[in-house]
Amino acid sequence: MAQRPVFLPAPAPPFVREKSISFKWHAGMARSQAQKSIAELHASAGAEGLAPLLEISSKGENPLGIKLSAFNLTFTAPDGTRLSVESAYQGSKVFKNGDHFPDLYRASSRDAKLDERVKGRSDIAGFDHFGERWPAQPTTAFYDWLYLQALAQHPGLLEALGGYQGFTDIAFNPQKSAACQARCAAMCLGMQEAGVWRAALGSREAYLEALGPVARPTRQPSLF
Repeated sequence: MAQRPVFLPAPAPPFVREKSISFKWHAGMARSQAQKSIAELHASAGAEGLAPLLEISSKGENPLGIKLSAFNLTFTAPDGTRLSVESAYQGSKVFKNGDHFPDLYRASSRDAKLDERVKGRSDIAGFDHFGERWPAQPTTAFYDWLYLQALAQHPGLLEALGGYQGFTDIAFNPQKSAACQARCAAMCLGMQEAGVWRAALGSREAYLEALGPVARPTRQPSLF
């Protein structure tokens, strides 16, 4: 057995809530094994009244969920570059020793995530995204912002999310990481329900303000 969260929209900050679901895990690296685990997770969640659900990952079967994967979801950056959420996230990391690798913006999502210069490093001091700096805390704020900004550039995908009660990502293990694309999808619907979606995406400051006091940095975001 395994446990994974189902992410559900919430009309108040942080605009998402989690429900941990126990389900039968199918071990193995093959995509077919992951899809069996997804089916088990969704069946177990359905038994608790959580349906329909959308798996957001490249391992799922639903084309919508595959398109919404951070590996595949793209956006136009401030300089006009078209890049994926994953490449933008990896290329924006600034480490405590000053390391910063914006060349990863031009790498594929997979290559950016697996690049030895960033892979497995936890010494993140902050983020520099085309000159806009973000603090490392709150932990997922910058990743969430990137994903939500990208999602806003795809109105068709954004509209399609409304057909689901919640979202999953079979590869996400809350014991090992914090940022999650399925969580972002739920946040989007929660922010829409709360009526803050458009205003919150207007600027970094408006976004952090919408998330509430816990998300407001205690020091200037430009300082790592």
